[in-house]
Amino acid sequence: MKSMNQRDLAEIKRRLNPDRRNPSVILGCYVSSDGEVISTFSQPVLTMPQEENEKYMAIFKRTLSGTQGQNLREIEFTPAQVMESEEHRLLTALRESALKDHEAVESFFTRAITYIHAIGAAQAQSVASEQEGRNYLVLLMHDGYDVPYKDVNGENDADRSDGVFNYIICSICPVKQTKPALSYFTAESEFHSRAAEWMVGAPELGFMFPAFEERAANLYKAMFFTRDSGNMHDEFVRGVFGEEEPQRPAKEQEEAFQAILQDTLEEECSLDVVQAVHETVRGMIAEQKADRTAEPLQLTRHDVKNVLEECGVSQERAEAFEQKYTETFGANAEIPAVNVVPARKFTVTTPSVVIHVDPEHSDLIETRVIDGKCYIMVLADGNVEVNGVNVRVDG
Repeated sequence: MKSMNQRDLAEIKRRLNPDRRNPSVILGCYVSSDGEVISTFSQPVLTMPQEENEKYMAIFKRTLSGTQGQNLREIEFTPAQVMESEEHRLLTALRESALKDHEAVESFFTRAITYIHAIGAAQAQSVASEQEGRNYLVLLMHDGYDVPYKDVNGENDADRSDGVFNYIICSICPVKQTKPALSYFTAESEFHSRAAEWMVGAPELGFMFPAFEERAANLYKAMFFTRDSGNMHDEFVRGVFGEEEPQRPAKEQEEAFQAILQDTLEEECSLDVVQAVHETVRGMIAEQKADRTAEPLQLTRHDVKNVLEECGVSQERAEAFEQKYTETFGANAEIPAVNVVPARKFTVTTPSVVIHVDPEHSDLIETRVIDGKCYIMVLADGNVEVNGVNVRVDG
């Protein structure tokens, strides 16, 4: 199954260069923490002041940034949804009208606000009682990208086109109130009190519709963004896309995988085996990532079973893992490889000691039994520091 790859995302993000002013219009709806609309606006990008344009484009770019499978994931529509669902019909109306269908825009804002209010209420409960919930800014933009034709050498042909890719991006940003403070006023060369202001933060969630695959629109998919990979905003996804079974957050997938590995490998779940599994999967990810046209690596139960066997796990334990994996994720499930093996950490923990190692150098750690006691050994290669002090390690 095809997916947006790094090159597809990069091609769309280049459209958001503020100097090119490619998007046609930006619509906004400013919402209070209790779900009340404070204001709405519509601004043509062409006449927008450059500094404002840069800020808006940075927000939309951020909505297409992150790790696929964690911050970015595809939302898939079934054929029935594409033909009949209210959610897909609304997104299509926004796209095809270039955000000029006022009824569709109002309907979308109303739908989004319903779920944003729920987010705001949760935020209000999670912060100190004297703080209020956040306000939110819902942004929509439209762009019509005349996709240039690429020849057999991958070069753009300016005289030919592969068609126009019409798409929308939605970004939902928290709006936080700053505290009153002393501030420097350049004109007077003095410091004076500045009142509290409402500042737009980085987007918490958003999406692009439709997906851009093989340099064309895929109306059966949208690309969804969440700043916090541990929060997939299930209610928003259900309400805006009609997805019945939202995907597990990346952290939940990682924790479930770790639990299955530990429970099914039993006595074979050694440091050497876990190191080998991590190293093998990281190698697969790196190989896939090197090819910017390749889709993000997904692992099936068969893929992981093969990795385990390659890393020295017995067939019996590997089959036990495969069975438990199927029960947890489903027989046909594909999990992003980045959610199986953390790319940026390798941590060894005991009740008294925590060791953090660059994943590229996890081979510096090994276990040894000395005088009947098991030790975790770390190769002291090069300088050794203790709380910032260089120390000698005598052999």
